[in-house]
Amino acid sequence: MLANRQQFDSELQQLRQVLIDMGDLVKIAILESVNSLKECDLELAKKVIDSDKEVNKLEEKVDDIGSRLIATQQPVASDLRRILIAFKMAADLERMADLAVDIAKVTVRNGKQQFIKPLVDIPRMAEVVQLMTNDSITAYIEENVDLSYKMAKMDDEVDQLHSEILRELFVMMADDPKNVNQVLNLCFVSRYLERMADHATNIGESVVYLVKGTRPDLN
Repeated sequence: MLANRQQFDSELQQLRQVLIDMGDLVKIAILESVNSLKECDLELAKKVIDSDKEVNKLEEKVDDIGSRLIATQQPVASDLRRILIAFKMAADLERMADLAVDIAKVTVRNGKQQFIKPLVDIPRMAEVVQLMTNDSITAYIEENVDLSYKMAKMDDEVDQLHSEILRELFVMMADDPKNVNQVLNLCFVSRYLERMADHATNIGESVVYLVKGTRPDLN
């Protein structure tokens, strides 16, 4: 019985490490996707697009380990909750990586075209989202509920930046309709970052559920 528990704990630890590795890849993807846009760096954009395969492989690994644990160990209560949360977190992280790819694809579409304005608010938004991602993973590692609740305030900051970016871009489009394509692309980027923040907040909610057994609405 003790040996079974040790094996179970070992695989749970493996599950935890895969999620941490996913989080690290996602943080890099967020940073590099926005940097590729800001610097019109097509090679960096392609690197972000290619790196998505690694995130997908790790999500599959989470599914494999978790499914095997449920099938062979029949966990209950907190152990089962821990596995179910791993599935949810992996899905949120995978979606964040997809959104980073979407930003990289905007870089590719924009090419070397000069921006209608210096990119200031979008990189600032990305900094907050990257911090949220880091804090959400830290909250998971430490099972830190207070850090999870911090997500709500940071998500509000991202939402505010998103609104300000949209207002400014729509004014610029009205002033010069020739900018419509680039304005729409930048609006999409802002929306992608706003969605990333929502997924990071979802991870915060999962951590609260892990610790307390109830899921709050932090979005």
